[in-house]
Amino acid sequence: MSKSGRVSEFLKGKLTFEVCWWQRFSESLQMWKFVGERAKRVIATNTIASVVNLNHFQTTSTLSSSNYCSNRSHIPRLSSSLNSPRRSCSVMASKGATAPVTIESLNPKVLKCEYAVRGEIVSIAQKLQQDLQSKPGSQPFDEILFCNIGNPQALGQKPITFFREVLALCDNPTLLDKRETHSLFSADSIARALKILDQMPGRATGAYSHSQGIKGLRDTIAAGIQARDGFPADPEDIFLTDGASPGVHMMMQLLIRSENDGILCPIPQYPLYSASIALHGGTLVRYYLDEATGWGLEISELKKQLEAARQKGITVRALVVINPGNPTGQVLAEENQRQIVEFCKKEGLVLLADEVYQENIYAPDKKFNSFKKICRSMKYGEKDIPLVSFQSVSKGYHGECGKRGGYMEVTGFSREVREQFYKLASVNLCSNISGQILASLVMSPPKVGDQSYDAYINERNGILKSLARRAKTLEDAFNSLEGVTCNKAEGAMYLFPRIQLPKKAIKAAEQAKKAADAYYAIRLLNSTGVVVVPGTGFGQVPGTWHFRCTILPQEEKIPAIVSRLSNFHKKFMAEFRD
Repeated sequence: MSKSGRVSEFLKGKLTFEVCWWQRFSESLQMWKFVGERAKRVIATNTIASVVNLNHFQTTSTLSSSNYCSNRSHIPRLSSSLNSPRRSCSVMASKGATAPVTIESLNPKVLKCEYAVRGEIVSIAQKLQQDLQSKPGSQPFDEILFCNIGNPQALGQKPITFFREVLALCDNPTLLDKRETHSLFSADSIARALKILDQMPGRATGAYSHSQGIKGLRDTIAAGIQARDGFPADPEDIFLTDGASPGVHMMMQLLIRSENDGILCPIPQYPLYSASIALHGGTLVRYYLDEATGWGLEISELKKQLEAARQKGITVRALVVINPGNPTGQVLAEENQRQIVEFCKKEGLVLLADEVYQENIYAPDKKFNSFKKICRSMKYGEKDIPLVSFQSVSKGYHGECGKRGGYMEVTGFSREVREQFYKLASVNLCSNISGQILASLVMSPPKVGDQSYDAYINERNGILKSLARRAKTLEDAFNSLEGVTCNKAEGAMYLFPRIQLPKKAIKAAEQAKKAADAYYAIRLLNSTGVVVVPGTGFGQVPGTWHFRCTILPQEEKIPAIVSRLSNFHKKFMAEFRD
């Protein structure tokens, strides 16, 4: 071979060697990249494992390197563990690890919280309903009759036409540009929708609003409050909320600093209050309503419970009053309200006025008066008494529970405190817009001369008159039962009959590890399909038993409820007669 040929062969060989070298180098880079990424994942996994088990490790006297996965001494040995996953640090940590969340590791305030309205009795009812759907005829009844919760439209109540027309137009403004809309919707619902849209950011119900709620809607609500009470209302005092419940939670969050802070609540009470007090770490201070006087609120009882709480070192921050009452259905007299205001003024308490049933008045001799109206009529102004009033679109004659609308009117607080109200509202951004719109409509319904007025009045009065008839029918039925007494439902949506249970029934309940009224309610449900809530879920004088029954099932269902309950009660009392 010539010299030039030998040189050519040498160069080819060198080039081949360099190409192979670069290929191997590239493969090595890929391998090390893989190893590096794998190492990162192992380190991350083991670091997380160490954090999850931190409490466990802190309770031991020493931290062994084989268990403490974030120990840096593992890093040099990572490559040897890559081909043996069973020996990886994360697996070794998981062997001795407990579940990251157990019932014991949950917030104890959540465990303490109870909400009977949707508790055990409803779970049983839902299971029975599923059985009826999958196996018709499997139960001794053909349907579940829900009398456990204030949920009107779920039980057949129709929404108010004007409210829904306005909502539909606000949700879909393009309808306003269609010719046929003017024949399908009333002129005043179209005008109201246009006005509301002009007040909304971007003219869209899908946009966030001001944290307190849309200003124009708060103006409307304030005007409605002023028309109701005869005293001025400031839209800056209005906080629109997703129903009344978030407003209650906000107040508990603001007022309760520790378990040494107490809130005076009526017994029986709506369990939202005991639940929210528990969640926020405060103390429920009970005051008992007087069943013998139609669930009267006695000032002497308030003083007694306040003094007892203070002697225990509890700082009582506020008084809750539910008017009309839930679950008791009483409506406070104006003089009684004045006494309550004076009590709060004298004792330095915030008055939390739950007034969500203000339209639900059935007793002809009773009238709703807001606590703000009472305060102003007593010449108490902004600086004299801190007052928070709650209203909701879920109750009343409208029953728009699923729309989650409501508001709280906040008066009598300093500017600095008000800033904290606003801060909490801002954390939640804003309440839902449909609920805000409904809250404004409830406080400003159609007026005389509006196209919708006659239809609105017929729908509103029809619902309220029917509720009054249902309340009377159920009240009479309960009072006809052996050992049962029931006060008149003056307002709201409920009856709270008292039942004298035989000693043998109470003993049977104890053996079943149930409260006696819960035992009765479960037996009633399993036998008849009628769902009521035991009085223990609301609180009651020790040694007494009750259950709460709504008046919301449609009128044609009431005879079936009465018949089923009456037949069951006779058999139950005969079975356990002493």
